[in-house]
Amino acid sequence: MSDFEDKVRDALANPRNQGEMSDADSVGTVGSPDCGDMLRMWLKFTEKDGQKVIDRASFQSFGCQTAIAVASMATELLKGKTAEEAQALSADELTGDLGPLPPMKIHCGQLVEGALQNALGSEPSAASSPANSPTLSGELQKPKGQIKIVPLDD
Repeated sequence: MSDFEDKVRDALANPRNQGEMSDADSVGTVGSPDCGDMLRMWLKFTEKDGQKVIDRASFQSFGCQTAIAVASMATELLKGKTAEEAQALSADELTGDLGPLPPMKIHCGQLVEGALQNALGSEPSAASSPANSPTLSGELQKPKGQIKIVPLDD
């Protein structure tokens, strides 16, 4: 077994920051039509040294083990970062201790990056505030025409 597989197994055995965040300031959802994975990320900001930084991040995923492991790592990496610093992180950087993803799993990092970018770009409003956002499971059960799929670049 490779070192990468060991790290993914460990991240799955002890996932961090998994689940909905009811008091989030923003939420982003992304899906990949190529592999069928969907991921939602919640962000909670706080004021630190005069700057708005990410206090907590969490995720919910319907996807492969690697996407879950990358999301778990990414939510840890985001703590204490400003929105600008978080926005500058690449999919490769979001993998954290997992290291570089194998070529056939690169889309997993892009999925997490897409959810983060979507969360950072969303402005809370009555229609899209995290408190009014349905669960990812609920969105999957809606009729097909109502789920917004954001394609990821290859």
